[in-house]
Amino acid sequence: MNALQQYIDLYDAYRDTVEKASPAVMNRARVEARRALSQMALPVKGSEDYEATDLNAIFATDYGVNLNQMRWQGELRFSCDVPNLSTNVYYVLNDTFVAGASAREQDGLTVETLAQAALRHPDVLERCYGVLSHADSPTTALNTLLAQNGILIYVEAGYNAERPIQIVNVLNADMPLLAVRRVLVVAEPGSSVKVLVCDHTQNSSRNYLSSEVVEIVAREGSTVDYYHMEESTPQTSRLSDLYVRQEAGSNVLVDGITLTNGTTRNNYYIDVAGEHAQTRLLGMAIAGGEQHVDSYTRINHRAPRCKSDEMFKYVLTDRATGAFAGKILVQPDCPRVEAYQGNKNICGSKEAKMHTKPQLEIYTDDVKCSHGATVGQLDEEALFYMQTRGVSHEQARRLLMQAFVSDVIAGVRLDVLRERLYHLVERRLDGNDAMCADCRINK
Repeated sequence: MNALQQYIDLYDAYRDTVEKASPAVMNRARVEARRALSQMALPVKGSEDYEATDLNAIFATDYGVNLNQMRWQGELRFSCDVPNLSTNVYYVLNDTFVAGASAREQDGLTVETLAQAALRHPDVLERCYGVLSHADSPTTALNTLLAQNGILIYVEAGYNAERPIQIVNVLNADMPLLAVRRVLVVAEPGSSVKVLVCDHTQNSSRNYLSSEVVEIVAREGSTVDYYHMEESTPQTSRLSDLYVRQEAGSNVLVDGITLTNGTTRNNYYIDVAGEHAQTRLLGMAIAGGEQHVDSYTRINHRAPRCKSDEMFKYVLTDRATGAFAGKILVQPDCPRVEAYQGNKNICGSKEAKMHTKPQLEIYTDDVKCSHGATVGQLDEEALFYMQTRGVSHEQARRLLMQAFVSDVIAGVRLDVLRERLYHLVERRLDGNDAMCADCRINK
């Protein structure tokens, strides 16, 4: 059975409810999304680029959908356990947006709902919403069909947003729930912004599915850092499609970190469309138990004299599974492109499994491109050496695993966040939950 059909039927039955509070640009995008979904099925385990994730099985679960956009009821209290990190905090509670007490209006920077943007920044929304995302992706098309609102982060030309934007995504409901989330980041020429997104699940007894589409438009000479940290539960599934378009001279860093989860599928589509653009795409996952982490990446170089650097690292223990499928494309007439792709993995148990599939497609000369993948275990000689120096076996394993993922953490361009991540990874490798102790949102 095609699990998509139940959501198509839901939309058809409640179309007026879905569309009544949404901006016109979102409703127009649903037309193509509905048409595309009617002609496709969700990939199942074993199909191309989805070797280890059965998306059809994930969507087959009977989730509730917040069609009436019911808002969180009760007092909102939150503190971020990242010492010395001062951020503008916003929340997405299931799938509704709330500004936190620390959120501040800034000249040159806007953070608002897409419904608000339709009134205050209609030109930005019309030019950028849905332009990058692909209707031929079933997860993106389904998100486009059902999303009723979302977040716009808009940085005006030349503005340097020194204080990071923090978005705290929270899942908490007393029934299985599908949360449909949408984010649009637009950095105008010469601007800069840092965005930190944290995923938390408050109720560990329920099944949740988070569907997220993120679009990042990096105009000429802009700088965008986008960090994502997932700290959820074994009952949580997360499906994320992130799209980036870079213009000339732009600099984009995307860093995705999975510390605790259930089933996670992250798709990254990066379009390098201007000369001298620089891209860094990093990913890291620590998974144990029955956890599953899957990443698909595509960096498309469509302009000469650009550089991309990509590295994903996994540490898998117990019966955890991981997957990585990455592709770098260099289009014709794009000389002097430098592109590197790496995927390195450690399986810390006999039952842990990793699937990896790196790819290069190059259609021009005078480029420097390479890719590679490794799957192995911890160095037994290094373990033995450390034990002879008085380090216990478990401590030696943890130290080697920490060293293994350190370069992904080192890529974080926020000093205080980088130091906090080292601590969280240490806790996670010690067998503890990596949840920030003070990151609590209570009703």
